[in-house]
Amino acid sequence: MDYIVLDLEWNQADDLKTKRESRLTFEIIEIGAVKLNSDMAQTGSFHELIKPQVFNRMNQVTQELIHISMDELENCRFFREAAEDFLRWCGDDYIFCTWGNLDLFELQANMDFYGMPCLSQNSLKYYDVQKLFSICFEDKKKRSALQYAVELLGIEDGEPFHRADTDAFYAAEVLKKIKKSAFSNYSFDTYRLPASKAEEINIVFDDYAKYISREFSSKVSAMNDRDVVSTKCFICGSRTRKRVPWFSKNGKNYYAIMICPRHGYIKGKIRMKKSVNDRIYVVKNMKQVGMDTVDDIIRKKNHIRDDRKERRHREQ
Repeated sequence: MDYIVLDLEWNQADDLKTKRESRLTFEIIEIGAVKLNSDMAQTGSFHELIKPQVFNRMNQVTQELIHISMDELENCRFFREAAEDFLRWCGDDYIFCTWGNLDLFELQANMDFYGMPCLSQNSLKYYDVQKLFSICFEDKKKRSALQYAVELLGIEDGEPFHRADTDAFYAAEVLKKIKKSAFSNYSFDTYRLPASKAEEINIVFDDYAKYISREFSSKVSAMNDRDVVSTKCFICGSRTRKRVPWFSKNGKNYYAIMICPRHGYIKGKIRMKKSVNDRIYVVKNMKQVGMDTVDDIIRKKNHIRDDRKERRHREQ
């Protein structure tokens, strides 16, 4: 299997009117990629600038960041032709690797916009090199800039950042330094979501579990689903006792604390997200925690309860 280390640059509307009227939020104007084999040796590269068809002016922020002018793109190929060549170049057996979690989402959004076949019918498995870097060299939670990672690892950086070809090269060089043990921590892009309950994603990693749901019509219907609110121990599958039942301040993030007889305290976090179809889906993480985290969740719940009491009192 090959590793396709992908980086994209895109443009967006330069004014609010165009932004509101466009069905495409970000238009890809540059594709850069590096191909690594199973031994992490580079076997090829891909780079192409793309002529825009949606936004005919360069967004000022984009211009300052990537230093590409519209004149440079005038004689380039359109997205569909370039993207088809890129996907053929990827081959038949590969996995995408990106710095962060945006590129694959925008690639699929652009492919949909131009009527191309989808990359996957379900959530797309890939490697987030930024996350792997944090697992190996930071605290697993921090998300650092690519330039910081390159400097920390002593990678030669003779070319400027924020261009698709050079950023793909730098991300590939970082990937080469990731410990093999970290490669069990893959990610899922959720541009496409499970179409049914049977296709929902339940994955157990080294120290946490992730669940990605199908789409729901509302947050209420999601929270009424048995699998969404399930609090079974992700390690042994045992039923747990709820120390702190599911609660939320704003209906976006929900938290709970459970106790497994064998594995102690487990924290659950549900994130409500909006799909490209303007429906609701759920990403739930379950993780073993210590008493510090338990106490923090209890304080958070009590603070929300006290705020609501005070608000009701003021309204009376």
